Amino acid sequence: MTMSIWRFSHFLLALISSVFIVLASVTGMILAFEPISNQLQSYGFNDEVTIATTIENLQGRYDEIITIEIDENDFVVASVITKAGESETFFINPETGEKLGDLIEKAPLFSFSTNLHRSLFLKSIGRFIVGLVSFFLVLMAISGIMLILKRQGGIRRYFSKVVNENFEQYYHVVFGRWFLIPILIVALTGVYLSLEKFSMLPETHLSHHYPEAEDSELDTTTLISDFEVFKTLKLADVNSLEFPFSEAIDDYFFIKLKDRELLVNQYSGAIISEQAYPLVTLLSQWSLLLHTGQGTILWSVVLFLVCVALLFFIYSGFAMTLNRRKNTRVSKNKFTKDTSEYIILVGSETGSTFSFASLFYEALIAQGKTVFMASMNTYTSYKEAKHFFIFTSTYGEGDAPSNASKFEDLVKRTTQNHTIDYAVLGFGSLQYPDYCKYAEDVDMLLTSHQNFQKKMEVFKINNQSFDAFQNWIQQWEKAYGITLQIKPPKLISDSKFTRQFRVVERTELNEDATFMLRLQPIKKVAFQSGDLLAFRPDDSQAARQYSIARIGDEVLLSIKKHEQGLCSSYLSQRHTGDVITATVQPNPEFHLSKSSNTILIANGTGVAPFLGMIHDPKTKYDCHLFLGLRTQQSLQLYSIYIDKALANHHLKTSQVAFSQDTSAKVYVQDLIKQNDEFIANHLKKGSIIMICGSIMMQNQVFEVLDALLQSKLNLSIQHFKSRNQIKTDCY
Repeated sequence: MTMSIWRFSHFLLALISSVFIVLASVTGMILAFEPISNQLQSYGFNDEVTIATTIENLQGRYDEIITIEIDENDFVVASVITKAGESETFFINPETGEKLGDLIEKAPLFSFSTNLHRSLFLKSIGRFIVGLVSFFLVLMAISGIMLILKRQGGIRRYFSKVVNENFEQYYHVVFGRWFLIPILIVALTGVYLSLEKFSMLPETHLSHHYPEAEDSELDTTTLISDFEVFKTLKLADVNSLEFPFSEAIDDYFFIKLKDRELLVNQYSGAIISEQAYPLVTLLSQWSLLLHTGQGTILWSVVLFLVCVALLFFIYSGFAMTLNRRKNTRVSKNKFTKDTSEYIILVGSETGSTFSFASLFYEALIAQGKTVFMASMNTYTSYKEAKHFFIFTSTYGEGDAPSNASKFEDLVKRTTQNHTIDYAVLGFGSLQYPDYCKYAEDVDMLLTSHQNFQKKMEVFKINNQSFDAFQNWIQQWEKAYGITLQIKPPKLISDSKFTRQFRVVERTELNEDATFMLRLQPIKKVAFQSGDLLAFRPDDSQAARQYSIARIGDEVLLSIKKHEQGLCSSYLSQRHTGDVITATVQPNPEFHLSKSSNTILIANGTGVAPFLGMIHDPKTKYDCHLFLGLRTQQSLQLYSIYIDKALANHHLKTSQVAFSQDTSAKVYVQDLIKQNDEFIANHLKKGSIIMICGSIMMQNQVFEVLDALLQSKLNLSIQHFKSRNQIKTDCY
C-alpha cells in the first residue's frame, strides 16, 4: 500500500527507533518519580525570603559561610564552617538558618536509570544514539501533528470529535492531540542537551570586568546583611552565592542568578560587574528543567504521562499498521481483471472500507458472476468489464485515501475499449466537514470520462453503518435486477454491557407491523436514551441494533416486524416475563445535549430514542419534535409518551406529518420547509438538531436543511455539521 509522505515518514521513524524509544520511555517513567520523591521532602521555602535574611540567620548560627545554593529541587543548600570548626553542607531553612537535613543521596535505581537513559551504558556512542533517537522523535511528533491536522480537517478542527473506528485508532489520535506537543518539547530538549554534551553549541564564557584595587581606607562597619543588593534580591531568583575567600578588596561575592551573574564588593555592597547569560545558556537551563522535571511535581507528572503515552503510541501505531495491511490485503481473485464483468476498486485509509467491498464481492461470486477486486491505485484497462464499482473513503480535507492517490491520474491516462456503467459508494463521517467529498470527486471524474456511464447516484454511508450499506444494496438490486445475499458482519458483544432483560410489556402489531417492547434489565447496566441495544436470536446470526429509549430504569424499543427479519420476528413473539440476552452499546455521539435547545427529527421507529429523551427529568432545555408517520393510527403507538411529555413541559412543541392519510402526501421534510424560519433561528443561536430514522429520510432532510440555511443564513449545512450541531443515527 502506497502511503502519504507524512505517514510513511512517521512509520519509518517509529520502526527505526522503537526499541530505543521503549527503553527511554521506561527509564523516563522511573526518573519522573525522582523529582516527585524529592519534592515530598519538607525542605521548601518562602519565595519572598531575601538573601539578606538568609545571610543574617546563618551568621548567627555558624562561624563562616562558604556558599549558599538553590538545588534542582528548589531546596536551599548551605556550605558552612560550624562553631566547632567543622565543614558541613546540608539543607537549611533560610528564614531561621537552622539545619533541616542532610543532602539527598541518589537512589541506586535512579542512578541506574539515569545512565541507561542518557547513554545506554555505551558512553559517548550511547549518548550519540540517544541524541539521534531524540531527533527522530522530534520528526515523529511533527509528522504526527501533521497527520492529525490532515485527518481532522485543519487546525481549527484539531480538537474536534474523533470518529471511533477501533480502540487503537481512536486513542492514538485522542492521546496524540494532547501529548504530541509535550513529546515535541521533551524530544527537542533531549536533542539540545545532546548537542551541548558534544560541544556542538556556541561557547558561552562570561568575562567579568575586575577593577583595579582601591587604595582608600576600607569601610568594614557595614553589615553584609545590610547590602542593598542582598536586601533586594530574593532567594528564589538565585542559583548560587559564593562568599569571598579572603578579606582582600579584590575578592568579591559571586552571585549566579537565573538570568545573569553579579560580582559584589564585600565591603561596600556595590555591584562591580554584571553579565547577562547568553541565549544558549538560558536555553540549556530550560532544556534541563523541561527534560527532567526538576523542581516541579506537576511537570514531572506530565513527563511520566508522556512516557506512558509513548509506549502506547508504539503499541497502537504498529497495531494500526498491521490491521491496515491485513484489512487492505485483497484475497486472491477467482477471476482476472480481463475476464471479469464486475470490477470493484477500493480506496481506504484504514482498511475498513475493504470489509464492505468484500461482502459485495462474495455476494456477486455467489450469484455466479465474474468479479475482480483491487485497490484504486491499480486502475488499468479492463477488456470484459461491464460494471464498475468504486468503494472509497475520504481522507482529511477531501483528499484521496493512500491507496487511491494515483487513481485520478491513471483514469486520465488509461483508455477503455468500450463503455462501462459505474456506481460510487462513499464512506465517511458526518462529523467531518468534507463528508464523502472524495467519493463525489470520483463520481465527477468518471462522469466526464467518455468510457463511463453512471448507473446509480453517489451513495454515502456514515460511520460504517451496515444498515445504510444494506439500503444501498436494495437500491442496487432494483437498478441491476439481481438479488444479492449479503452476509452481515457479526457484532462483538462486550460482556461488560451484556445483560439479561425481562420483558415487561409488548404491544400488538399496528397497521404498520410495528410494536413497542419494554424491557427491564435483571442486573444493573448503565445506558441512556440514544444508546443501542444489540440482539441476536442465536450465536450463528449477526446482531441487530435498536435505538434505546430510557423510561425510568426500563428500555423502550420501537420495532418494525419484517417478513424476513429474524430478530424482529423473534422479538414480536415475546411475552411478559420472557427473558432475552442483549448487549447495550454506548452511543455518546447521539445523546441529548445538556447545554442547548434541541430539535428532534424522526420518521417511523426512529422516534424511539426521542421518546426517552423527552421524558428525561434532567432535561432543562426546550425540545421540539418533528415526526413523520404513515397514518393517524400509526401515531397511537407513541401518542401516550408524546402527550405526557407535552403536559410535563419536557417537550415544548410537537408536529406530525402523515404520508398516507390524504392524497397530498406530507413528509417530515415538508414540516422542515414549513418551519424554515424557526429552524434557521434556532441553529443560529446554537441549538442542536438530532435526526433518527431511515437513511432516505435523512438525505431528504439534509437537502431541505441545506437549501433553507443557504437562503436564511447564507450558510451551508456543513457549517453546522462541523460544529456538531447536527447529529444523526440513521439506518
